[in-house]
Amino acid sequence: MSVINHHIPDAMIASYAAGTLPHAFAVVVATHISMCDKCRAALEAHQSVGGALLETGDAVPVSASLKDSLLAQLDEPFTPEPVFERSGVYPGPVMEAMKGRDPKWKKMGMGVRQDILSEDKNGSVRLLWIPPGQAVPDHSHNGLELTLVLQGSFSDQTGRFGVGDLEVADHELEHTPTADPGLPCICLAATDARLRFNAYVPRLLQPIFRI
Repeated sequence: MSVINHHIPDAMIASYAAGTLPHAFAVVVATHISMCDKCRAALEAHQSVGGALLETGDAVPVSASLKDSLLAQLDEPFTPEPVFERSGVYPGPVMEAMKGRDPKWKKMGMGVRQDILSEDKNGSVRLLWIPPGQAVPDHSHNGLELTLVLQGSFSDQTGRFGVGDLEVADHELEHTPTADPGLPCICLAATDARLRFNAYVPRLLQPIFRI
C-alpha cells in the first residue's frame, strides 16, 4: 500500500465523529479513514472522548410519550443496512454510495469523465476519471472541496497527491490539478458550492456538468 501523506484535518474528524459533517464530505472522510490507519486511530480517539462525555454527562428527563415512542422502536424488527466491501479501486464507503453498482461514467470533454453519486442543497460527491497528463481547468472555490485519490495521482500548485491522499481546498486556493503519468487518476471529490472556473468555456459548461 502507498504511503499516505495528506490527511483529514482533526477538526473535520471530530465533526465526522459527532455526526455533524454534511453527507458529501462524510462519504469522502469515511473513504479516507478506510484507507488510512492514522486517521482511523484519530477517529477512534474522538469516539472514545465522546463516549466518556456521554457517561459523565447529566441525565436529561424526557416526556412519557417520547419514552414510549423510543421503546416501541426498539421492539420493531431490525433490518441491517447492507455492508459493502471494496471492489477494485473503490473502497467500501464508495461502493455503499454507489449502492453496489459500477461507476456510470459520463464524458466531460478532454477525456475526463464523472459519476455524480449524490447531490443536494448541502453539496455533492462524485467520482472523477482523469487521463494521464490531463489537467482540470484552472479554478478556485466558492466553498470547500475535498478530493481523495483512489487510483493514480495528480499534482497541483500545492504538491503531489497519490492513492489515499486527501486535498482540502477552500476559497484561498486557485489551482490546476493535473493527472500524473501512469494510470488514469480516479478521485472521489466533494464540494459544498460550485467551483469558480477562470476560463469562459468551463464556466459555460458548468451548469451541464453540475460542478
